[in-house]
Amino acid sequence: MDGLQTLRGIAELTAIVAELGQISRFEGAKQLMAYNGLVPSEYSTGNKTAHGSIAKTGNAHLRRVVMQAAWAYQYRPWLGGEILKRQAEASAEVREISWKAQNRLHMRYQKLLSRGKNKNQIVTAVGRDLLGFVWAIGVAVEREMPVAPAAA
Repeated sequence: MDGLQTLRGIAELTAIVAELGQISRFEGAKQLMAYNGLVPSEYSTGNKTAHGSIAKTGNAHLRRVVMQAAWAYQYRPWLGGEILKRQAEASAEVREISWKAQNRLHMRYQKLLSRGKNKNQIVTAVGRDLLGFVWAIGVAVEREMPVAPAAA
């Protein structure tokens, strides 16, 4: 799925597509985040609910790949070089989502950094949001793909 390569930090060899399969099987981005274990764990008893660190219940390999890609958003948004080449074949919708991702994820990184958060916590938060953009691009690309005729 070449559309995912329009995102910063995700190159051709990244295993996201192999690990996820058909992205549209997830009803929404939050479901994909939960599948990957990047949602807060929850401790509840009676009327009390407390949230802890990330759940880590999902696909560990996918979580590692997403965290590595999230480090790229510490740098300011930029279109050029390899990213521009990868975006040449993408649709306008996918390029727009990709640019929105660069801006929003970089701003999120900077905002959390200015609050004094630990860089590993920042990257985890950015990675969780990155999965939302992965879901959006995956669904957009799958919508554009021609449907193969069913085997008789």
